[in-house]
Amino acid sequence: MADPAAVEPSVRVGTDPIDVAAETDALTAGRTDVGAVVAFTGLCRDEAGRLAVLELEHYPGMAEAEIGRIAAQAAARWPLLGLRVVHRSGPIRPGEVIVLVAAASAHRAAAFEAASFLMDFLKTRAPFWKKEHLADGSEGSWVEARDADDAAAEKWAHLRTEG
Repeated sequence: MADPAAVEPSVRVGTDPIDVAAETDALTAGRTDVGAVVAFTGLCRDEAGRLAVLELEHYPGMAEAEIGRIAAQAAARWPLLGLRVVHRSGPIRPGEVIVLVAAASAHRAAAFEAASFLMDFLKTRAPFWKKEHLADGSEGSWVEARDADDAAAEKWAHLRTEG
């Protein structure tokens, strides 16, 4: 297991577009001990041309705190040298970045696993609500949670990670 005090995760939720390159550069700036950075970038899909805008709502403070708890679990579980989670809220158009998870470590396995862990738990535990606004001008529905996301998060309870 990694030392939970070894890395202080950076967590941010906001309406500004996410600059993936700048966030990754900030994670590694001045570091020569980082051997791997795994970045997951989630994009808004157009749902086969049906979706005009996906609106993400959250409770400010609560969302950041929950993401921070999930990120702290990842930092405690893997030997990370840096961890950054940036999540959008508000209206997001197809093609725009919704979320960035970037994990830095001396070796790739820890970075891959931590990023995957974070995404699996962000999909199931972070308090965001998604509403569709359709290309035909009508208002769509609230997006329901998926069983596949719950199953992906559940797998981590059964896996032991080597540090």
